[in-house]
Amino acid sequence: MRIGPVPAIDLGINSSQDSIKIQAENFEVIRAVRAINASGTLGENHELVFSLDRQSRRPVIKIINRTTHEVVRQIPNVRVLQLAEDLADLDR
Repeated sequence: MRIGPVPAIDLGINSSQDSIKIQAENFEVIRAVRAINASGTLGENHELVFSLDRQSRRPVIKIINRTTHEVVRQIPNVRVLQLAEDLADLDR
């Protein structure tokens, strides 16, 4: 299982209780990804990877071929991320 590097993000966390809740949710996501990858549901040569898009800071889910490291499927796809970036540029 791989979970890409997650850059620091200002989430507007107002209390340590919010921070603890976010950490617990992140742990649950990591546990779920490990369980999916261990189950072989995606096939023996594929793995699920969660990361954050560097430009938009949006979560990205990928299915990667373990042998070739090719992206088999990505949600949202590259075109959607580019569109979101272009729209954000228009607002600046």
